Amino acid sequence: MKFLVAFDKFKGALDAPEACEIARKTIHESQPEASIEVNPLTDGGEGFATIIAGTLGGTLHTVEVPGPLFKPVQGRFALVRAADIPPAAWERLKLPAALASGRIGFVEMASASGYESLSENERNPWHTTTYGTGVLMKKALEAGAGALVLGLGGSATNDCGAGALEALGVCYYDRELQPVTRVTPATFRNINTLGSTSHLIDAFPPLRIACDVTNPLLGDNGATAVFGPQKGLRDEDRERMERTMRKMAVRILGLFGKNPAEHDQLLSEPGSGAAGGIGFALRHALPRSSFVEGFPLVAELQDLVVKARRADCILTGEGRLDASSLSGKGPVALIRLASPSQRLILLAGSLDEGTAKQLRAAQPGLKAITLSDPQWPLEKALAETRKSLQKAIRAAL
Repeated sequence: MKFLVAFDKFKGALDAPEACEIARKTIHESQPEASIEVNPLTDGGEGFATIIAGTLGGTLHTVEVPGPLFKPVQGRFALVRAADIPPAAWERLKLPAALASGRIGFVEMASASGYESLSENERNPWHTTTYGTGVLMKKALEAGAGALVLGLGGSATNDCGAGALEALGVCYYDRELQPVTRVTPATFRNINTLGSTSHLIDAFPPLRIACDVTNPLLGDNGATAVFGPQKGLRDEDRERMERTMRKMAVRILGLFGKNPAEHDQLLSEPGSGAAGGIGFALRHALPRSSFVEGFPLVAELQDLVVKARRADCILTGEGRLDASSLSGKGPVALIRLASPSQRLILLAGSLDEGTAKQLRAAQPGLKAITLSDPQWPLEKALAETRKSLQKAIRAAL
């Protein structure tokens, strides 16, 4: 029997490589003769740099950068030889041929500006910043990257990318033309004008912004409305935050010479709402930047289609599987790669039955298993994830 073990993270309990290793050991104990291929999943969020470095034989770099509340955190990026990037992924990235002999940097936003570095009571998007992500991008360039792939996901921020732009050289001024630094949405009200940009922005190498989110920056399906609450935004602050974001977004478009007649169209671009708008800011600030779908890129980097096809049984899963997972998250995207004849085992800490029903309609052989007792408090469910995963795999086998 050939197994493919490909888990995403179980937030707050296990990262993707840990979950995969638990599954590998459990399968081996039950079926010592089985062939087991391990492939941790990432869609560009937590674990992005680590997993890409491990997959492609790159070097993982950990550097101290300002976190979402400006306190130091350990940011991560990987440097990978362009020659080691599979042709399909290279084609998707659409990078200049001149870079084929150099190194590409894979930057993990979640490590610099992610909400997992904050406690529950620290999460407040009025005071969080993407500044550290901008610093991390600069560190990757200093280390020798000829182009960057920025993985979005798991952010604690809703600052329209203003912090990242500050780190890259954008200047903010109040009405007296005094500098405003350490910008966050709470300080946007003090900003009257945006100043000239640094040479780094003008000469920035190609940037690819990897994400699967298609939400626009503003509106009922935008960054604030959809993702604000999980980052600590209170319901009563939603409209004020929306106005704050719009004002900053328009100023960014003006700074980089965008036609005012096109502003409404640019504010509603799909993907511009990812990670609190950092993709929006970087896309319009850096001339050689563009969006790229996160999971399809990772699947090509990991040669996941081939790995899935040669497996008799695929084990996958993540911490929470619900309707949002259907929009392209790793485990669901992997299931969609499988053929009807393959055995599929999906394990999730929390599983929405309606979502599982939709998946079974397309893959009748899918076995979907919930790890946690719905009656358990969250703390117990997280603490028991390791044991629950082992138990569920044994039962499934």
